[in-house]
Amino acid sequence: MTTWVGRTATEIAAAVREQRVTPREVVAEHLARIERFDGRVGAFRTVRADAALAEADELLSRDLGQLPLAGVPVAVKDNLAVRGEANRNGSAATPDTPAGEDHVTVARLRAAGAVVVGLTNVPELCVFGTTEGVHGTARNPWDLSRTAGGSSGGSAAAVAAGMVPLALGNDGMGSLRIPAANCGLVALKPGHGVVPAGIGHGDWFGMSENGPLATTVEDARLMFSVLADTEQPPPAEPVTRSIAVSVRSPLAGVRVTRPYTIAARQAAALLSEAGHRVRPANPPYPVWLSTTSLAHWTAGTAVDAEDLDPRRLARRTRVHAAVGRRFVTGVRTGLRREQLRARLAPFFAEHDVLLTPALARRSPASVAWHERGWLRNILANTAYSPMTPPWNLTGWPAMAVPFGTLPSGAPCAVQLVGRPGSEAALLDVAGQLEVLNPWRRTARLD
Repeated sequence: MTTWVGRTATEIAAAVREQRVTPREVVAEHLARIERFDGRVGAFRTVRADAALAEADELLSRDLGQLPLAGVPVAVKDNLAVRGEANRNGSAATPDTPAGEDHVTVARLRAAGAVVVGLTNVPELCVFGTTEGVHGTARNPWDLSRTAGGSSGGSAAAVAAGMVPLALGNDGMGSLRIPAANCGLVALKPGHGVVPAGIGHGDWFGMSENGPLATTVEDARLMFSVLADTEQPPPAEPVTRSIAVSVRSPLAGVRVTRPYTIAARQAAALLSEAGHRVRPANPPYPVWLSTTSLAHWTAGTAVDAEDLDPRRLARRTRVHAAVGRRFVTGVRTGLRREQLRARLAPFFAEHDVLLTPALARRSPASVAWHERGWLRNILANTAYSPMTPPWNLTGWPAMAVPFGTLPSGAPCAVQLVGRPGSEAALLDVAGQLEVLNPWRRTARLD
């Protein structure tokens, strides 16, 4: 008997279009896996079992041959509107009111034939790089003692556990790339304006972008094409690119551990052997990057929390928002972000792609971080995920790509960064790494 759990979105959609399987059969298999394993993983806040099966049946009235995601089950991060479902954003302070219509990215996925099976857990207001709170805790399916990461932690856990082949998340300071790196997935944070945002109250000043989480580069490319409403075909011929490799942390005082530096250097060596022009080169990160990152991180939360009852927020969230209120006016000017772009632009004029470690160390233990103090959360987040924030501040595209394993056996990962408009180039390089160093697609939970 053919099983569709663990198959790629590309494979599933092709089988549905060719009528080798029905959308209901595919969705039902994935719902059964969610029922079996999500009690241990904690990927979903809510599962739309009956609605998803009904929507799968409705696909049969459409021209399946024209649907790039025909019958593909997808999960949606719980800070994006799904028609008929409440958008809780990981908080007890948000209203339990069903959304009247889909977020534009959800609508695009559905128009392409995808079936939304549920909304995934996030940390409150999507603030932190670990996912736990009043609605649930998302654990890394490769190591259930560790957090899946955040803030798209539930979405990443769902894909890594084989509960869905694709998930929709977003990234304001690394919230796609961090959980993807933890969970062995491909994630793409598009550049500013490439995919509709509409996240919270102002997209964290334009830093937050919606993007795909997938098990393969081909699937990430497919989902990105749907989200961006544009074709993203792979190049017909190999393209030689100039690639800089840097293992230096952008944030002063944060050390990148050996497994992640080794992964970046090994990935660089493979790309060099494949014909790319690869050389060590550190971007000219400014000394003020750490304080600028903190100001934008906290100010985004302050804006998102403005209309919420602070008594219903977790203590770490309240403090984060209180700290950020003093920075909102300055952050809104965009001055520091423009200075950072100006400082880094010459580096990317010389290099097509920057290759770095995706993280500095393995993810923190899966514990009740939402019950711990603000400073303890800040230090834990910064210590393991310093590599991602600069590219939200610049608004340039960046990817997390699985590469090798940690000593624990959990996935390791590298990050690819490019200049504006280079999403296709990043997907191309990621695809080459996937061929040169294949990775396992989903965690075994049996």
